[in-house]
Amino acid sequence: MLYAANPDWLEFVNQIDRSMIRPCGITEALERIHLFQRYIRDGFQPLTDNQLGCLLSTVFVPEGEAVLTLLLGNLEHLINHKHEIFTYAKLLGIPVTTRDLYAFRAPPPH
Repeated sequence: MLYAANPDWLEFVNQIDRSMIRPCGITEALERIHLFQRYIRDGFQPLTDNQLGCLLSTVFVPEGEAVLTLLLGNLEHLINHKHEIFTYAKLLGIPVTTRDLYAFRAPPPH
């Protein structure tokens, strides 16, 4: 969504190595999380208040939805997946707490 809002500025998105999206160990996963967090942070840099009302065409709404609506939809999607992972972890006996559910940023890589 950030790329669609600023395709010229976010040219680096095309350079993301698709091989990074595969199973890996904890250390590599944390490194990837930090890299993707940087991409997201950098993606917000050129976004202006004026762009929040601009319409972007989507698969679900070809006539376009406001950038702010898409951002909020992406946030909702992320929250749902976080809760799903949290629930499965609890069911598997993994010791997670509410603090884990509300933590967004991963600890820095070692």
